[in-house]
Amino acid sequence: MSHQSPIREDKTCLNCNHVVPTRFCPNCGQENTSSRKTFHHLFVHFFEDLTHYENAFWKTIKNLLLRPASLTKEYLSGKRLSYLAPIRLYIFISFVTFFTISVLPDGIEDEIKADEAKTKEKNTTTTAGGLVKITDNSNTISTDTLELSPQGLKLRSLFKEGKLTQKELDTLLTYTKESEDKQNVDFAYGGKTYKSLKQMDSLQKFGKDKLNPVSFWFARKLMKITSKKEKDEIIPAFIESFKHNIPKALFFYMPLFAFVLWLFHNKKRWYYFDHGIFTLHFFSFLLLIILIATLTIKLLYLFGENSFTEGIDLIINIIVPLWFIYYFYKANKVFYQESKVVSFLKSSLLLFINSILLFFVLLIFIIYSFITIH
Repeated sequence: MSHQSPIREDKTCLNCNHVVPTRFCPNCGQENTSSRKTFHHLFVHFFEDLTHYENAFWKTIKNLLLRPASLTKEYLSGKRLSYLAPIRLYIFISFVTFFTISVLPDGIEDEIKADEAKTKEKNTTTTAGGLVKITDNSNTISTDTLELSPQGLKLRSLFKEGKLTQKELDTLLTYTKESEDKQNVDFAYGGKTYKSLKQMDSLQKFGKDKLNPVSFWFARKLMKITSKKEKDEIIPAFIESFKHNIPKALFFYMPLFAFVLWLFHNKKRWYYFDHGIFTLHFFSFLLLIILIATLTIKLLYLFGENSFTEGIDLIINIIVPLWFIYYFYKANKVFYQESKVVSFLKSSLLLFINSILLFFVLLIFIIYSFITIH
């Protein structure tokens, strides 16, 4: 039993100035004790809060995983202190899931590729004649075999005049060559070839055969990306951008999910709020299963990649979607308390409609991810 602080003699609540006849204020619930606590009280109070949170947390997780819709029924019946609040639960699981996925390594193959990319980084050396060599493991390119641009000739002129040192010349020549190679790559789109963004803009404004506004926007954005990144960098950049936008997509989609539930159930018996709580618990379950499955697969591959781990990986990737579907059917039956046939038909239709809605939401965020690539 924890040691309780003595009650203040003053019966006026320090928080709301309401009269406090007992230990707790009947108006705001604050305990009528001194605001200055000893270290012992602080330590004991922290331990009690932590224990209470842990009990509520594990009880919530157990019911969320093993008893579909039980949390929703308990919450709406008024039993709320024994479990985590639905919004707090979703935010906590969402944060842990996406943070964990973002910090976990992608796999040994990606690490090998990253190491190979580092070893292929270009090394710049200088020849006796002041020429720049770019070494790339297998190929050595010397600027004496390359036609210098006007900018390159100007740099050599500045060097002869003593305005540039040998090191500055070598660095600028290398940078100039790489920039020109990148800028001189033609961009093809819709059967047309463009040399630069300025040319594309000019042809769109003054040319006869113009692209439609959507195609022009897409082509211009794609050309800007390809001018900044190598071809093998574009897809990883897009995937990374999309990963960052998945939490936004889910958060945007949940109200639509609840709205569809509201359309297919009795409006007098069930409010939109009820469907919202059901949705928060269901999506918390989805994210929690994704987190567990991801951690399990990553843990398996720590023991090496072989036929056994690949087989377990395949089984997990089959079981998880099936568990999602079963959980949704079961949760609908338990929460809405309809007959098996009606619940099955409604759940099937709801899954179909929500799959279409989710597709369009993800499509919107795919476009958004493409726009936000840097």
